[in-house]
Amino acid sequence: MPNLTPTPDSPGLHVSKPSPSTPAHATAVCHCGATATATGDNQVRALVEGYTANHGPAHGKGRGR
Repeated sequence: MPNLTPTPDSPGLHVSKPSPSTPAHATAVCHCGATATATGDNQVRALVEGYTANHGPAHGKGRGR
């Protein structure tokens, strides 16, 4: 499987939770330069909500820089 971790050249949001008994982990990179990581189900949920509201789909490519 390819590495799905977002980078500045390939921005996005990656969330993983290998099993129900392990905490979730997320990494986000926006084309505007913002980055974030989170570990734990509640923290990952907050990161996803924040990324969705303020980055990625929230602003068009090229407007964030």
